[in-house]
Amino acid sequence: MEHNNDQVMSENSNNNNKAQDPNPRFASEGCSVLLDVNDGDRLVFARLSSGAVFKIGNNYYPLKPLIGAPFGSMFQVQTGEEGSSLSRILPIKKESTSSVNVIDDDGRDNRELIDNNESQNLTGEEIEAMRREGAKGEEIIEALIANSKTFDKKFQLSQEKYKLKKQKKYAPKVLLRRPFARSICEAYFKKYPAKIGFIRVDALSLLLTMANVTAYSDVLVVDMVGGLVTGAVAERLGGTGYVCNTYSGNFPSSVEMVRMFNFTDKVKERIVHSSISELSSAKTAITEENNQQRGVCNSDININESSASDMVEDVSVTAEARVVDDVVPESKIIKAPQPGAKASKEAVEMWKENGFSSLIMAAQDQDPWTLAKDVLPLLSYSAPFAIYHQYLQPLATCMHNLQQGKMAINLQITEPWLREYQVLPSRSHPHMQMSSFGGYVLSGIRISTT
Repeated sequence: MEHNNDQVMSENSNNNNKAQDPNPRFASEGCSVLLDVNDGDRLVFARLSSGAVFKIGNNYYPLKPLIGAPFGSMFQVQTGEEGSSLSRILPIKKESTSSVNVIDDDGRDNRELIDNNESQNLTGEEIEAMRREGAKGEEIIEALIANSKTFDKKFQLSQEKYKLKKQKKYAPKVLLRRPFARSICEAYFKKYPAKIGFIRVDALSLLLTMANVTAYSDVLVVDMVGGLVTGAVAERLGGTGYVCNTYSGNFPSSVEMVRMFNFTDKVKERIVHSSISELSSAKTAITEENNQQRGVCNSDININESSASDMVEDVSVTAEARVVDDVVPESKIIKAPQPGAKASKEAVEMWKENGFSSLIMAAQDQDPWTLAKDVLPLLSYSAPFAIYHQYLQPLATCMHNLQQGKMAINLQITEPWLREYQVLPSRSHPHMQMSSFGGYVLSGIRISTT
């Protein structure tokens, strides 16, 4: 019945917000976007508006042309009568020939080239004059190549690098990317890895897989990495089920990154938080209540011969009655809560009856075992869990304590491994610089200790 109520609530919320939700394939005013400058040289998060500007080099460019464009569009700095601006460029389909992707080995090399800044005949003043006259970036690059004394003497690969270097300076390109779990994780891992606990994108995908995050799941999350894990779980749930961010203490951890996902109200209302003490006290209260009900049901028979089916039936009826009494009328709901709102009493009581379906922990500044011993009892039996940590030893200690306490089975520590490759004609090889470390993930399945 709880599963059906969840579906009904999702359908009603979907009907109310259907007309308000923008098309997720297009960048709309007020949404967050990820701007990729010059193929990964700079990654910047921005919120689109008519007055927003973006700095490239020493100049500022308005972001208004990006509003309404589909994600994946490419923009380039172009100079016109009204000054420089970002203009969308469409991909040009090149004709395939037999000579494409073939490197000519004509014997040229760079051994005779001397870098003395005298090989370019075009001065900086002349380049600025071309810009003021409205010359495009490609025209400036062609002029630089024509006035270079050493360009024809360079090897073919060196010529391509020269063109790319000048293109980034005089005709920079901006790729409009949609912020989602992978792009946000990659951007932060490249720029501010400490803010996300050094979680690499393959480690994040491993967490979601090990925790079996699927539709209509109630996922308990200990997120101390800025909201990256919370947003990734909510993105996979897609407005079904719940993701509850729990914490120890009086204040929840910050989940500011969730705002970058451009979630609809339907998804936002499924992101809640509740402290470990609240969930634990609720779990204790319902256990005591069940024991009292069990004693009443078994007053005329032997306690050792009590029926398990009667116990389950009594608990289910009590939970159903409690949920009906605390239902809030739809007329009182004005708008969907913001992501990270406090969990309702109805949801807390549902979780104390059934437990959470899975657990993900990513707390770089906390001891995994200290949190795990308080959080694992909140899961239902046979529920999977995944714990991330930057270092191996804290997870090894946690794994040992879980084995000693017989709290979980199928325990294993996994080290994610990722290798990036450069794929280019005649020069495909692993990247010269890449991350060799992605943390560790402890996974297992919770069992009954009795």
